[in-house]
Amino acid sequence: MQTEKAGTLPAQEMDFLPINGTDYVEFYVGNAKQCAHFYRSAFGFRFVAYKGPETGTRDKVSYVLQQDKIRIVLTTPLQPDSPIAMHIALHGDGVKDIALWVDDAASAHKETVSRGAISVMAPTAIDDDDGQIKVAAIATYGDTIHSFIERRNYSGVFLPGFRTVDGGDTVSRPVGLKYIDHMVGNVGWGQMNTWVNFYADVMGFKLYQHFDDKDISTEYSALMSKVMANGNGRIKFPINEPAVGKRKSQIEEYLDFYKGPGVQHIAMATDDIISTVSKLRNQGVEFLRVPNTYYEDLGDRIGPIDEQLDILATLGILVDRDDEGYMLQIFTKPVEDRPTLFYEIIQRKGSRSFGKGNFKALFEAIEREQAARGNL
Repeated sequence: MQTEKAGTLPAQEMDFLPINGTDYVEFYVGNAKQCAHFYRSAFGFRFVAYKGPETGTRDKVSYVLQQDKIRIVLTTPLQPDSPIAMHIALHGDGVKDIALWVDDAASAHKETVSRGAISVMAPTAIDDDDGQIKVAAIATYGDTIHSFIERRNYSGVFLPGFRTVDGGDTVSRPVGLKYIDHMVGNVGWGQMNTWVNFYADVMGFKLYQHFDDKDISTEYSALMSKVMANGNGRIKFPINEPAVGKRKSQIEEYLDFYKGPGVQHIAMATDDIISTVSKLRNQGVEFLRVPNTYYEDLGDRIGPIDEQLDILATLGILVDRDDEGYMLQIFTKPVEDRPTLFYEIIQRKGSRSFGKGNFKALFEAIEREQAARGNL
């Protein structure tokens, strides 16, 4: 296995695509109003901005939700023949846009397109009374895109055309989510290296970690994954592809139901995973469970940790250690009726890896869910 030490990126003479962080993640969904209620009441996001017919937009509505540094946009079409409606008909609810916050959207577009990216939106300035946003966009795997958002001359709540939501959000019940740790993309057979090369050659990312089918496999299925990170390490995109196994892998199941490549899961960080997961459970979020035997020798496997093992076992939280520290993680069940998108809750205590020691237990738990759906 070829693995670079977690968090060590080769020095670069110049980062031609400096990225400040994730600006927002936009989902195309069948009913944004109801979806927004779910993310507010279950995941604790706060309703901060809105765009729709009431603000002069006639063809779609968008709800902007935020929790600390995590910002998601839920967009629904108002006409059945719109491209958004066609996207939902094919894929179901899912991620359309992983928007990246940059200082210069025109430069980001120029640098990536000159290296082979397909332009989705040329650099465009959008104004309102709060200033000016500059935005551009390129295509990536499947129907997913990256928008480049330049907001240094803008003071509004989100983007031009959006209205601040008045009053307090009585539905929102925050759970302590802080920021997006990483976002995972699933691609088809033999396509992982194509998209790894895209992020390397077109966007200047570097290989952060690499897991092969010996690392991520069970009795029945396997997958391969490479983690790409940008120059400052703030953006991490693992790219997964299926590997040959006895039965259908979780990646194949995703591709079958999403009808192509797309975002498989979003990892959201917390400073107190026990508190966050306890609140999420109380608010109706369902998590995958590993067998209780996972915890029988956990202390011997991962060494001393700050958390009580019995509490971790009760909640189903997994632990893994590397040479820089340890991390705690747990995965939700799919949040759509199609077995596609799910979430990871993660807390890092020094470790900058991705829980390699938990792969087998985690993927066996996923396979049990697949079997229950008749998809293994």
